This record gives sequence, structure tokens and C-alpha cells, in this order.
Amino acid sequence: MREGLVAISDTRITSGTETTIAKKYYAHVKKKQSIFVLTSGLRSVRDKALTYFRETIEEENNFTKLYQAANALGEQIKRVATEDGDSIKESGLHFNLHTIIGGQFEKDESPKLFMIYPEGNWIEVGEGSPFIIIGNSGFGKPILRRTIGPDSSLKMALKTGFLSFDSTRVSANDVDFPIDVIIYKNDSFQFKIRRFEMSDLHNISKMWGDQLKKSIEEIPDDWMSSII
Repeated sequence: MREGLVAISDTRITSGTETTIAKKYYAHVKKKQSIFVLTSGLRSVRDKALTYFRETIEEENNFTKLYQAANALGEQIKRVATEDGDSIKESGLHFNLHTIIGGQFEKDESPKLFMIYPEGNWIEVGEGSPFIIIGNSGFGKPILRRTIGPDSSLKMALKTGFLSFDSTRVSANDVDFPIDVIIYKNDSFQFKIRRFEMSDLHNISKMWGDQLKKSIEEIPDDWMSSII
């Protein structure tokens, strides 16, 4: 949004029939370098690429714009692909790592948001489509497309973002609470981060379901008279 950035990440890790909870984001603030990274894909690939990237970003660097950090992360993803790609393929898996990187550096005129593909290249998320989803994305996109734009407030973005997540949660078994939320306001160079448990948002989830059902019931049905 013009006001800043909202990032939401679930914590469910699925491995075969086993599920665990783990943080799927990385956040770093140092002077006028504020950056968060959200990930989706093979855990081993993600952990290795982020370990390499943390060494780059947490040591002294000359990055003054966020795209430079996006380039650096892309290079580390390519590095992991070179190191582990063949063995992953031999195991019958695909090299799968999608990444969202957001924040603001000293010479960025406003916060930036990029999506990095498994090949290491990236696209910038802009006003034409002010959000991006990685991982299980199909269920949550319609809500975001119909409700938010660049002028939406951060509160509206977070509310809609949660409802998007909740729609995915009830439709897929690989997404679930707790969720981690990161808020960044323009030119603050600081993040506000909080984890929400199911108990924190159960009433909101139920209200959303009730309101959705009520709205559908209120839609006129005279157009169905020729068939029902």
C-alpha cells in the first residue's frame, strides 16, 4: 500500500504425513536497511539459501536499494541450485523455492516488494497488482483482488490479508495457524512483528464465515426461476 507493507506467513511445515510448526520468514534491520524475506518450497533448499543470504546481508555490505538485496538473494538461490539441483532431481523432486522480499533501504523512495522465482530472477510488485502470494495461493487471491488497492490502509490490508489466509486454511491441509504478521510503515526502517494463534482470531474467522453465508443468502435469486 502507499502507507507501507503488510506480510503474512503461516507456519505449517508438511513432510510426508508429518506436520510441524516453524517460522517461514526472516527479518533484518540495521541502520537504514530494513528487509523481510518470506519463503515457500522445499525446506532444505529454503534453509540453505537463507543461511547463505543471511551471511551476505548481516555482514558489512554496500546495499543502498532493496533491489540489490533481491539480486543477492537470487544469486544465493542459484548457488544452492548448482550445489543441490542434481541430487534433488535424482530423488524425484523439483527445485522449488519461491521467495517474497520486501522492505526499504536508504535510497529507496518508498518501500519495495519483489517476488523471486526458483531460477533466481525476480519481478517487482507494483500498483497494478499490489499483492503477491506464494505457496498455496488459489483460494485467497479473489478476496484480495476484489478489496484492496494501493490507497487501502494498512488495517484494511491486514484484515483482508487475514481473510485471504483463512479462506486458504479451510480449503487446504498444508496451511494453518499460527500466523506471523509483519508491518512496515513508510520511512520507519523498523518492523512490527506479531504471531497470532488460532485462539486470537477464531471469532474473526467465524464472523467471516457467518457474514459470507448471509451475503450469499441476500443475493437476489429471481434469475434462477427458469431452471429451479
